[in-house]
Amino acid sequence: MRRYLKSPLRLILAGLIGAGGAAVLGLAGAYQYLRPSLPDVSAIKDIRLQVPLRVFSRDGRLIAQFGEQRRIPLSFEAIPSQMINAVLAAEDDRFFQHGGVDYPGLARAVIRHLLSGNKAEGGSTITMQLARGVFLSPEKSYRRKMVEIFTTLRIEQELTKQEILALYLNKMFLGQRAYGIGAAAEVYYGKAVDQLTLPEIAVIAGTFRLPSRDNPVANAELARQRRSYVLRRMREKEFITQAEYESALNAPVESKLHGPAVEVEAPYIAEMVRADLFNRLGADAYTAGYEVITTVDSRLQHAAVKALRGALLDYDQRHGYRGPAGRVPLPSGAREKEWSQALEEYAVRGGLEPAVVIATEEKSAVAYSRNGGRINLGWSAISWARSPLPDGSVGPQLQRAADVLAVGDIIYVAQEVSGNWRMVQVPEAQGAFVAMDPQDGGIAALTGGFDYFASNYNRAVQAKRQPGSSFKPFLYSAALDQGFTPASIVNDAPLVIEDAALEGSWRPQNNSREFRGPMRLREALVRSRNLVSIRVMNSLGPAYATQFISRFGFPEDSLPRNLSLALGTAQVSPLEMASAYSVFANGGFRIEPYFIQRIIDTNGKVEFEAQPKFACADCVQPTPAETEGGTTNLLDAPITTATNDETRWGGRTYLQEKFLAPQVLSPQNDYLITDMMADVVKRGTAVRALQLKRGDIAGKTGTTNDRRDAWFCGFNSSLVGTAWVGFDQERSLGPGEEGSRTALPMWIYFMSEALKGVPEQKRTAPPGLVSMRISADTGLAARPGDPNAIFETFMAGHLPPQAEVDTALPGDEDEENKEKDDSLF
Repeated sequence: MRRYLKSPLRLILAGLIGAGGAAVLGLAGAYQYLRPSLPDVSAIKDIRLQVPLRVFSRDGRLIAQFGEQRRIPLSFEAIPSQMINAVLAAEDDRFFQHGGVDYPGLARAVIRHLLSGNKAEGGSTITMQLARGVFLSPEKSYRRKMVEIFTTLRIEQELTKQEILALYLNKMFLGQRAYGIGAAAEVYYGKAVDQLTLPEIAVIAGTFRLPSRDNPVANAELARQRRSYVLRRMREKEFITQAEYESALNAPVESKLHGPAVEVEAPYIAEMVRADLFNRLGADAYTAGYEVITTVDSRLQHAAVKALRGALLDYDQRHGYRGPAGRVPLPSGAREKEWSQALEEYAVRGGLEPAVVIATEEKSAVAYSRNGGRINLGWSAISWARSPLPDGSVGPQLQRAADVLAVGDIIYVAQEVSGNWRMVQVPEAQGAFVAMDPQDGGIAALTGGFDYFASNYNRAVQAKRQPGSSFKPFLYSAALDQGFTPASIVNDAPLVIEDAALEGSWRPQNNSREFRGPMRLREALVRSRNLVSIRVMNSLGPAYATQFISRFGFPEDSLPRNLSLALGTAQVSPLEMASAYSVFANGGFRIEPYFIQRIIDTNGKVEFEAQPKFACADCVQPTPAETEGGTTNLLDAPITTATNDETRWGGRTYLQEKFLAPQVLSPQNDYLITDMMADVVKRGTAVRALQLKRGDIAGKTGTTNDRRDAWFCGFNSSLVGTAWVGFDQERSLGPGEEGSRTALPMWIYFMSEALKGVPEQKRTAPPGLVSMRISADTGLAARPGDPNAIFETFMAGHLPPQAEVDTALPGDEDEENKEKDDSLF
């Protein structure tokens, strides 16, 4: 009997051993068969996360993020312990005990598969999910399951548990384009991971199973159910207390998408960065996790956006109300639900809120906006909305709110600093503003339109428009280079030009249609006299003028080679004008604009660092004679090399030549033309800028023919700003809309913020200049006792002669020479 019992036991034992051996041999054979399709060790160690391109201001604030996959990688140490507990409780509570494959769980899943015939997933550990998500296709088959197991075992061999878990939490898709818990926290709650509450952590942990279905935006009820499961599992594992469990269980489920926490509104700059990175790196720019630090100053960028929008709204309001953006029928007794539905098709534009009118009174109205709720519009907020007239003026004053508003009108509103709301409209005119550091060309602020998301056309860079009189300083600088002085007398009188290049006779006019006769060059720039500029251009000759003006960075072949250039008929962008004006601001050096300071890869390595050339008159290298003991006005001291980029000698620092911007204007020329533009602000066409109460600013207004473009370019030694206003489809801005009224306010709004708390930086005159008394009438050296004598500054060698008693004013020709003078000089 015992022998009979022993025999079956031996048989069973032998069968088990044989089955085990066969299984081992089978697994070994399967491994050898599947080995070519397994990822190699290096691939496992070098799993790359697709991290989006992120763009920052120079002070570290987020401007934009680009990339299909939103991801914010976190180190294991940066992941909150409660998030780890929630994921382990929901997905794999034995993660730190098993070797990657949970064999009991896998066996149960196999039995379910055999009984049901269903190849659905089951028994997957976190490592197996990672293997499947990183290396394998979504195919469901026994072969793929074997590949998954072998890949899992390899991952467990090559990575620590902490590395595996960190990769899982950063890599896995969690719905709504969010990959990893960092992006999920931002997408679903607009927070960083370490700011999440327990209910929010449980919601995110619950999305790992079926992220497209169980996320709170796709289905808030399913997300609540998954959250309940995660919280129950956390309570069972004693990761949370009973009180925490009950409180989290009753919390509401938020179902709203959040964008990246953009801190700086600079979409035009962001697009410039995106295009630049794509040209450098191709599609990798969007997935390799680069961080781009721009030259943009977040405070100045905010000021630029606010200045442009404010100037365009002011302009728009001057020209009347064009009517509501739309009309919707509102049923009697409509409430917030119906009001919200009426606004669904209308987006926020440039910070302006769409609103629906829900009631009107005699001198007021009530509207509803999604962000403001019910808002009251007083008479001062409505009464500006007079009807526009064809000539650009506005119709009669309104008598009651119903003259322009009716229930169901879709309007736009804006909240003032006081908290009151006012009715506005999205401007039809457009604008651009560029602010630049004139010392190295770094773009400190740039906006290319009222609302990037309504029109991504970047007018700061792409729009080529005529600059009008804001171009005159370049011509006057050329004149100073050829012996003209600020006191040179030129006739402001009618003329007729016969020029084949201009296709017939040309009779240019001043904007005022007035003529002031002979006047000094300084006054001509201050008063922006067109006819003086044309006479100066004729004296220089178009060939010389275009060659000289190209020094400021304008391509010579883009400048008209005829007398119309004197009135600013070249086609230029606001960025080009800001760059050119930087030459005046920095003492005569040509700098190149740039907007990318550095590019950093995911490992923190600097892949690119800008090396701009600097405008620095004091950084010129000492001459050999100076360094070899020759006569010098510097302190006697030996040369010592401080770095590869600079040299110290005589107590001063000199940049290497490769970092020095080329000097294109003499210091004397630059000082004089800047001084003349300072008078444009003090008593000329830009006198409104005196409200800044600064003595260190200069600039020039510009208005083109038929007032199609309005400009102001202004600066001090630390900042250049260029403002432009016009229509994309060129047409007149209307009567009275000139640079001084339309563009200058934008510049003033910006500079009032940009220069707040910045000390005045008055420029000192360089050697080679002489100040002397002249006659304000003749421009000649003043005679003793001349009541009209004023001080003027000249380059040495270009002083005016002494006035004679019988000196006649240029332009006082007799009648027989008048026609000749009208033709030109």
